[in-house]
Amino acid sequence: MTDTKPRLDKWLWAARFFKTRALAVEAIESGKVQVNDVRVIKPAKTLAIADTLIIRLGPYHHEVEVLGWSNRRGPASEAQKLYRETDASKAKREALALELKAQAGSVVAAKGRPTKKDRREIERFKSGAW
Repeated sequence: MTDTKPRLDKWLWAARFFKTRALAVEAIESGKVQVNDVRVIKPAKTLAIADTLIIRLGPYHHEVEVLGWSNRRGPASEAQKLYRETDASKAKREALALELKAQAGSVVAAKGRPTKKDRREIERFKSGAW
């Protein structure tokens, strides 16, 4: 941990919310990150300890409190020491994960390209020879 206040994009990268700083910048500029309930436009926004961040990653929303910072991207165990996720945020994410998992079970995956027999049946069906 360092003494200087970090840029938002560097912190998001070091805390392992995004794989690259470029992805973090893109998320910030597209409005997927809020600091203290205010939409941030510039990735150079400096953070302070106890700032609250809302980060949207796909369907999931992470609400975290900044506990510290680092200018380097370390292992996940080290990154988890940089923030604390609220209990409400954890509960919402877990409920959404269960809901999405239940929905995924009802979707039938396609088998890929039709076989020669399938194509012949499709052609017969289209021509009205059934």
